[in-house]
Amino acid sequence: MTINTLQDHRFETLNCCVFIPTYNNQKTLDNVIKGVLEYTDRIIVVNDGATDDTSNILAKYKDTLRIITFPVNKGKGVALREGFKEADRLGYDYMITIDSDGQHFPNDLPVFLDQLEKQDPNTSLLLIGSRNMDDPSVPGKSSFGNKFSNFWYYIETGIKLKDTQSGYRLYPIKEISKLKLFTSKFELEIEVIVKLAWRNVEVRNIPVQVLYDETERVSHFRPFKDFTRISILNTWLVTLTLFYYLPKRLIRRVKKKGFKKYWRENVLRSDDPPFKKASAISLGLFIGISPLWGFHTILALSLAVALKLNRAITFLFSNISLPPFIPFIIYCSYQLGAIAMGKQMDATLNIEDIKSGTDVFKSLGQYILGSFILATLVSLISGVIAYLYFSLRKSKSSAIDA
Repeated sequence: MTINTLQDHRFETLNCCVFIPTYNNQKTLDNVIKGVLEYTDRIIVVNDGATDDTSNILAKYKDTLRIITFPVNKGKGVALREGFKEADRLGYDYMITIDSDGQHFPNDLPVFLDQLEKQDPNTSLLLIGSRNMDDPSVPGKSSFGNKFSNFWYYIETGIKLKDTQSGYRLYPIKEISKLKLFTSKFELEIEVIVKLAWRNVEVRNIPVQVLYDETERVSHFRPFKDFTRISILNTWLVTLTLFYYLPKRLIRRVKKKGFKKYWRENVLRSDDPPFKKASAISLGLFIGISPLWGFHTILALSLAVALKLNRAITFLFSNISLPPFIPFIIYCSYQLGAIAMGKQMDATLNIEDIKSGTDVFKSLGQYILGSFILATLVSLISGVIAYLYFSLRKSKSSAIDA
């Protein structure tokens, strides 16, 4: 087998290797290895407890490849984690994974290298091969599973991809070594790409070829068990996103741009019609003033998604409950609650002494009732004002364009 010295030199320069996990793919494994060897011999193979002729096939390459053998099958996730560790131990910066079932084409390896060469050396990159899911050879269940995965990946990271399930990928090894990974089966491929996105690694799709030859290909994906494991993982990742990563991402954007620029670009220049912008402001203010402390962010973002409102606007206005405004919100809520319950307003209540809700919880029901009344009044009044404001801006803009 003759290696293309030019391509192998590119692998050396970019400090990149190829990883092949395999389990009972005796019909296709040899051709996959031979195909990769045309480009480089920087190859790591994990034999994940295969019970077919895999060991004999790999024996032919024992002096060429770095081969790791598991005595029993542990799952693709464990095999990948072992590959990551070995690539890190050998000092590689990047690792391209290619499946051993023959669906990926080794002649697409230079496509990954092309993108890596263009990448800013100061930033990390994750590339996922994008398959043509409309190809007649692609099973319907694979196409559906990919759309399902793409949707949840967007919810969890805000990144839109065409293909999140392809195993043909280029991973940044140094960034992966910093991750805490918990899964062990197919779902690890999702856990890794989500957590890398959370670490601000650039994630992109690149087009690759695909072939599903059912006469030779052996799939080890178990529809019920693996889909259930993936669903459980997505549930956990979405929860982390709503409670921590999404608020963190939005706050970072506001800080990076500054409030004025963020207002100008994400609110004033939003393509949403005036009514939807005003509704997003009303929703944010209502949630932010409500007494549902600790749940403001997740409620604001969840309802914004459910009602198809601008998340950035809703989140921005839900932060009315920041510390400087809390005493005023509690004071007004407490007084409105007194009026609603037919009690006398406590005019002696000193607003400067209010540090938290516990300072005025002489009557918890009074505060909660007043808080919802205040939230409703402020959101309705602000919504009307915002609608008139955005409508006026839109009219002026249309007049100028005309």
